[in-house]
Amino acid sequence: MALRLFNTMSSRIEDFRPLRDREVRMYACGPTVYDYGHIGNFRTFVAVDLLRRFFRQSGYTVRHVMNITDVDDKIIRNAARDGVSVQQYTAKYEKAFLEDAAMIGIEEPTLVRATEHIPEMADFVAKLVEKGFAYRTDDGSYYFRIAKFPQYGKLSKRDFSGMLDGARVDVDEYDKDSARDFALWKAPKPGEASWESAIGPGRPGWHLECSVMSMRELGETFDLHAGGEDLVFPHHENEIAQSESFTGQPFVHFWFHARFLLVEGEKMSKSLGNFFTLRDLVLKGHKPSSIRYLLASVPYRNQLNFTFDGLKQAAVSVERLRNFRLRLSSGNFPPGANSEMQTLAAQAVERMTAALDDDLNTAQAQAAIFEMVRQANAAFDTGGVKQDDVPPLLAVLTRFDEVFAVLEDDDGPKMKRVCDWAATEGRDKDISDELREAIQSGQLSDADIEKKIAAMKAARASRDFKTSDALRAELAEAGILVEITKDGIRWRRK
Repeated sequence: MALRLFNTMSSRIEDFRPLRDREVRMYACGPTVYDYGHIGNFRTFVAVDLLRRFFRQSGYTVRHVMNITDVDDKIIRNAARDGVSVQQYTAKYEKAFLEDAAMIGIEEPTLVRATEHIPEMADFVAKLVEKGFAYRTDDGSYYFRIAKFPQYGKLSKRDFSGMLDGARVDVDEYDKDSARDFALWKAPKPGEASWESAIGPGRPGWHLECSVMSMRELGETFDLHAGGEDLVFPHHENEIAQSESFTGQPFVHFWFHARFLLVEGEKMSKSLGNFFTLRDLVLKGHKPSSIRYLLASVPYRNQLNFTFDGLKQAAVSVERLRNFRLRLSSGNFPPGANSEMQTLAAQAVERMTAALDDDLNTAQAQAAIFEMVRQANAAFDTGGVKQDDVPPLLAVLTRFDEVFAVLEDDDGPKMKRVCDWAATEGRDKDISDELREAIQSGQLSDADIEKKIAAMKAARASRDFKTSDALRAELAEAGILVEITKDGIRWRRK
């Protein structure tokens, strides 16, 4: 079965075929670095990361580019308010975004920054003016003339016929239902940051940035453009208009958009008190792996209701997978192979792959892995798992984690880094008691725990039960539950 994805342009699920054999060129709208990223932002970034990982697992070479919007209205305004340069202002939040993305397992794409490509953007505007698609106003700004692009609205499926009134909109983000000529280049206002260019002083409009940088990195026509559903109009609609007017060719083959999330059933809003950054959640004691798992648990085109009960359940799910892997890695199994376990592993891979091929159905992929875990755990207890069954079962977990990236037990160090950041930012009061206690007592890594388990085994083998009990108590104090069974010693986090 080949990968099938929903294409926003056609409004249907289509077979995904790259324009070049086995090579995917994809561009994703990245963050506007004026503040810390919230969980709604990261829902989209995780969806794009899952897609990128699955492309690679499916045998494609992936060229993934993401922009950093380091100049826009908000950034200009906030930098002026704080009395710093645009570069100084954005450096802090770009660094935070990249740290947060790495914290929840997002692989870093090729990054392009708007401020590093100002000359190319000015040249792009000049070419649009030459072609008659753009015009200059008296103040030195440049606008795209959308009446010259009859297909305007083809992505968002809005009918703008008879509504092209020639009025202009110069803010970077807007929610208008009427089509307006949009800013390509903004002349500087008094006190604003600006750049000198071949078309005069100013700065690029937000929509222009993505067109220029994506085509520079991926070519005039490329395979897939991704972003959140809020970007369909006007941002992506405007990208299409200016790009196709510039080149005379189709801009993008597939458009991939992730839906918004709700928080406890409501739209996320600071006024409702349900607005959370990733760092807010970690300071409440939630593991990065749990956050990623929950963000990935609902297919990208479905609305995710982000709840704290769901986050706790995600933590349980991740621990169950980690403990299953540990049980496979450290258990004592009889020699031989069980054809039922071999078939179970093969079917799990088949079902996971089929689910992800079906418009990246992450929920069904997760269901497939847990069905395997359920059946294999039942077989453990009856001696149904043999030595030769362990490698294929472990291989399924590896394949699952190539896409979902939640099995590595590195939450402790990541959470400690967020605590250290909170201390430097004067946010010590935001660190939950549970997290503070865990950090102070020192969270044990899997490797640390395994060393203590090995020492327990050695002590029991020499009938030194006092040492064994002491080690077990030490682990329990660190939140590790140790079970001594006929198959050996198993452990899990409480």
